[in-house]
Amino acid sequence: MTEASLAQIENDTVATMAGTTWRWWLGLAAAVSMVALGGWAWSTMLRQGLGITGLDEPVMWGALITTFVFFIGVSHSGTLVSAILFFTRSPLRAAIGRSAEAMTVFTILTAGLYPIVHIGRSWLFFYVLPYPNQRQLWMNFRSPLTWDVFAITSYVSVSALFLYMGMLPDLALLARRVRGWRRPLYRVLTLGFAGTDGEWRLFEKAYPIFAGVVIPLAVSVHSVVSWDFAMTLMPGWHSAIFAPYFVAGAIFSGIAVAVLLLSALRRGYRLQRYITAEHFDLLAKLLLAMSLVMTFVYATEFFMAFFRGSEAEAQLFRWRATGTYAPIFWGVVGCNSVAPLALFWSRVRRNLPALIVISALVTVGMWFERFLFIVTTLAHNYVAQNWGNYVPTLRESLICVGGLGWFLMLFLLFVKLFPCMAISESMQSRHAADAAAGAATPEASHA
Repeated sequence: MTEASLAQIENDTVATMAGTTWRWWLGLAAAVSMVALGGWAWSTMLRQGLGITGLDEPVMWGALITTFVFFIGVSHSGTLVSAILFFTRSPLRAAIGRSAEAMTVFTILTAGLYPIVHIGRSWLFFYVLPYPNQRQLWMNFRSPLTWDVFAITSYVSVSALFLYMGMLPDLALLARRVRGWRRPLYRVLTLGFAGTDGEWRLFEKAYPIFAGVVIPLAVSVHSVVSWDFAMTLMPGWHSAIFAPYFVAGAIFSGIAVAVLLLSALRRGYRLQRYITAEHFDLLAKLLLAMSLVMTFVYATEFFMAFFRGSEAEAQLFRWRATGTYAPIFWGVVGCNSVAPLALFWSRVRRNLPALIVISALVTVGMWFERFLFIVTTLAHNYVAQNWGNYVPTLRESLICVGGLGWFLMLFLLFVKLFPCMAISESMQSRHAADAAAGAATPEASHA
């Protein structure tokens, strides 16, 4: 590989930040519009209270908590997949790792907004935080809701550091390459990293530590979120399967969202040379594998509901499949269990439009899957006199849409300010491929 081709990697990546296409402006305008609609709906909630939502006895957790759990789940695939590809030394990581890590940070920052919104009086959120104070307020550390605070703050801190450390070599390169207001920004963010041999040795020792911490942390965080439900005695929630169930669902939905984001980057910035069919084939195989896992979990849930002999739980699962929310249930089965089966065929896995459609179905299906298990349990619990139905209102739905717009806006601004691919890793992969090709050529000619 010539120096020109190595320079092309750098030029193409920098071009994603320097050039602003109409697609980027269109996406940003759509995201800002969604944020504005969500902000307006939230402002009415602050003025009028939770009465603007569809929440009422017995369903006190609805679309807002569903969206919180959904975004927490989406966040887990980014750093998890990136760290696994790092330890396996996969050459595919250079193109997709950076975007996946950014997706993790921004989705978990978005998810953290929803508990604040859900309490109605959002300015009182600091009462939940476990910090020493003079008001004699002490948290119940045995409560899973307090565990969430520790788990989510730990995960967002480690994920942000993991993303930042991976960008250090690229920031040092950009500090020398770009002009204008970006140069002082990159110089500050590099923290003096100049790419010397000693700095690279320290970097190569420190970076695997963060990658090693991210993997168990990702598993533990969503396990803690699952215990928000499993630690109760409610039918359909009090189950030991919830931790692996939530982790599998998190990876499943995260991979689907990663496919959508990467396909948009590939089309919007003409990165077909770097985000190739092999990347999407790998993600499609992971999506298929997790779909099979989720199907097994769904079947296990139903089997255990009737096997354990709890009439209340059996009645709940029977009602899910045949009652008021039956169309949502069967839609979830179709999106999460049936549609991904098409990925068994390599022609479908390498057909990007088909893969985008399947990923979009999975994303929608996973949101409604979280909606289903939260709402049906509350609407159909032990006391039959308290049974009822829940339908989110328009303004409640707009707040959920605003969170999606907030995430998209942060991601679009990120790819405009920072490289969406790892420049240094792409160059290292190219050097390694050239070295392997150079070593193989003399042997082939000798043979």
